[in-house]
Amino acid sequence: MKRIGILTSGGDCQGLNAAIRGVAKALYVECNNDVEIYGISDGYRGLIEGDYKRMRPDDFSGILTLGGTILGTSRQPFKLMKVVDENSVDKVKLMKENYKRMKLDCLVVLGGNGTHKTANLLSQEGLNVVSLPKTIDNDIWGTDMTFGFQSAVDIATNVLDCIHTTATSHGRVFVVEIMGHKVGWLTLHAGIAGGADVILLPEIPYNIDKIAKTLSLRNKSGKSFSILAVAEGAISDKEATMSKKELKAARASMPYPSISYRLAKELGEKTGQEIRVTVPGHFQRGGSPCAFDRVLSTRFGTAAANLILQKQYGYMVALQNGKIVPVPLSEVAGKLKVVPKDSDIVQSARDLGISFGD
Repeated sequence: MKRIGILTSGGDCQGLNAAIRGVAKALYVECNNDVEIYGISDGYRGLIEGDYKRMRPDDFSGILTLGGTILGTSRQPFKLMKVVDENSVDKVKLMKENYKRMKLDCLVVLGGNGTHKTANLLSQEGLNVVSLPKTIDNDIWGTDMTFGFQSAVDIATNVLDCIHTTATSHGRVFVVEIMGHKVGWLTLHAGIAGGADVILLPEIPYNIDKIAKTLSLRNKSGKSFSILAVAEGAISDKEATMSKKELKAARASMPYPSISYRLAKELGEKTGQEIRVTVPGHFQRGGSPCAFDRVLSTRFGTAAANLILQKQYGYMVALQNGKIVPVPLSEVAGKLKVVPKDSDIVQSARDLGISFGD
């Protein structure tokens, strides 16, 4: 009898339930139901506190199209995992003890970058771990695509499509703020798909005067509206010279809700154009997964089940060149997949005349 634990950690996204379903159904089929699956509540918090329950096959039915996660999730910062808190709670010790208490053969972890750091830590501590890459940011090293990304791209693109009609009607400039603090994959893909005129990414610092010039030239050419797709982590060329500590302090003291509002203010003053801001926010992480993510999540889930059956632990399942392959957790943890400034997709956008503000 195999005993498998599953948890989802970090921010939620589309496809989590589809991936959970893929793992579970594949294990039930391949093990002829000689398997027990334990759902761990709210990510690593549940593993720390021993909050889990045995799942039944019916629990995994009807969840392919369901957004969010049936297991619940929470954020448990990796930098605090090894820190024994004021209540003398040793998180790593408790996770190992609860793993053993459940008599698990393997722990399946679904999560993003911080989640994979902890997954690798637990693997190094001797636990059998297999992971799946989820995030709308698509920034996990070692995989061409994470599940949740395409669904978020579709939503952000739809926002840009809808903004186009009102921007055209009123002859306005719209700044659409898209999720992505450290990387700009989501903004880049949605910006191209949604016909944005300016795309601002964390990886490519912008110059405010160059953006203003782009808007002015469009206005002079008879195009009274413009669309800016702006990653929430976009930075100016001046901010790019700051240390992380200095940038954090500067953003904390900024008299605007976000970078998009600052941009709107500065560009309005420089161009004289009417500028509006739209922030779709968590809409991008919610709702039913698109067909692509349902398929990708299922492929990741069944691949994770096969790694368990083959007793190949310490791996993340990944998509590389169209194939699902295992990648060592030790190679994934702590690495961020950023948008290369010289990538063909960035160049393709430039060839269309899209400005990156640089």
